[in-house]
Amino acid sequence: MTPLLEVEGLGRAFGGVYALRDVSLAVTRGQTRAVIGPNGAGKSTLFNLISGHLRPDHGQVRYGGRRIDRLSPGKRARLGIATVFQGARLFAGMTALENVMVGAHARTRHGFASAAVRLPAHRREEAQIRADALAALARVGLHDWAHRPAEALPLGQQRSLQVARALCARPTLLLLDEPASGLRAAERRALAQLVESLGAEGLTIMLVEHDVALVTRLADQVSVLDLGAQIAAGTPTQIRRDENVIAAYLGPGHT
Repeated sequence: MTPLLEVEGLGRAFGGVYALRDVSLAVTRGQTRAVIGPNGAGKSTLFNLISGHLRPDHGQVRYGGRRIDRLSPGKRARLGIATVFQGARLFAGMTALENVMVGAHARTRHGFASAAVRLPAHRREEAQIRADALAALARVGLHDWAHRPAEALPLGQQRSLQVARALCARPTLLLLDEPASGLRAAERRALAQLVESLGAEGLTIMLVEHDVALVTRLADQVSVLDLGAQIAAGTPTQIRRDENVIAAYLGPGHT
């Protein structure tokens, strides 16, 4: 079966220094794939190359068998790739519901003219987006916050709201860039439960994360980067026992 996402020989340099060097991996449908590594390993560069916010110097990114490494982020989003970036901000002055509705822009069909004159097609589409946004809020446990200011949410629930915004685009691949960053222990547990449940429903997930315990809990497969290169790949158990990974990232005592 063709993997949903394929990265082949991907490389990107900045000022002559390689941030990512000949990285290859494949993510099958329904899999949760984690990418770990020390700071500066190339994890965020890899995510930006997959989402379309950077273009590779060489190599390919294929999605559903189609080459996408020259497509814009918007076109990739319309194909089903949704991204929650580390430090992504909410839209201040908007409700939680309005924030989530923004996530549906990638799949809207009707433009400014139909919106301005409130054509029936636009009204139907807007009603569907509103219903989808409410469903996404309910999915992450925030239905009761729908009409409250988004910025009033605690940090952990703001992260869940960002996930809901991504889900409103009806993705087939969800990219999470350090989703547990800055969260307290209880918030991390709640986020882990949410990601687990999304994976159990068949959503393909790829995440960058520093929390090894969280990765061990969530991931089916793990890729480890160091100095821009992939130094190991396998199950969480295999990764925790890999001598190269222990030396470069985990340190002794993680086996």
